Amino acid sequence: MAKLYFCYAAMNAGKSTLLLQASYNYRERGMATLLFTAALDDRAGTGVIASRIGVSCDAQLFTATDDLYAVIAAAHAQTPFSCVFFDEAQFLTARQVWQLARVADRLDVPVMCYGLRTDFQGKLFPGSAELLAIADTLREVRTICHCGAKATMVVRHGPDGRPILEGDQVDIGGNDKYISLCRRHWEETVGRWTETDN
Repeated sequence: MAKLYFCYAAMNAGKSTLLLQASYNYRERGMATLLFTAALDDRAGTGVIASRIGVSCDAQLFTATDDLYAVIAAAHAQTPFSCVFFDEAQFLTARQVWQLARVADRLDVPVMCYGLRTDFQGKLFPGSAELLAIADTLREVRTICHCGAKATMVVRHGPDGRPILEGDQVDIGGNDKYISLCRRHWEETVGRWTETDN
């Protein structure tokens, strides 16, 4: 039986690199893959998944209104593929995560999702929350904080370098807006809690 996978991490852990490598491994063995990325993230160009190390590949776009089961089933009927990959999976809706589970369960095609677990306020993204709840396999991709500890959180900062504590959950950006930190340094940076809050 095919599975629904969720590979999650803080920013700059190499999620897109791992996705592109996995897709390449399938294709190298003569198996077709289908790649998707979020339409609202065009940092690498429209319909492109790109890693910080310079590897990239074209991908189909998804938006919050797409019926992903229908899109994937139609594509699979035209040209059968061996695996489906989603970059920026945190932007999926809960409904879409269930649609991807149906792809694995009913079409018997593995679906591998890569994305952030939490936002700059330490809150789960809706897509990530649903993936954590129903994915068959969870994999944490690790990156490091400046102290050398595992980075699990992300801070959004303004042009002046000061942390931004409020605002919309989604603000597309890279190193120009975000930095990955361990929980301790995230808490110290945002200054959200103090000893007296406990």
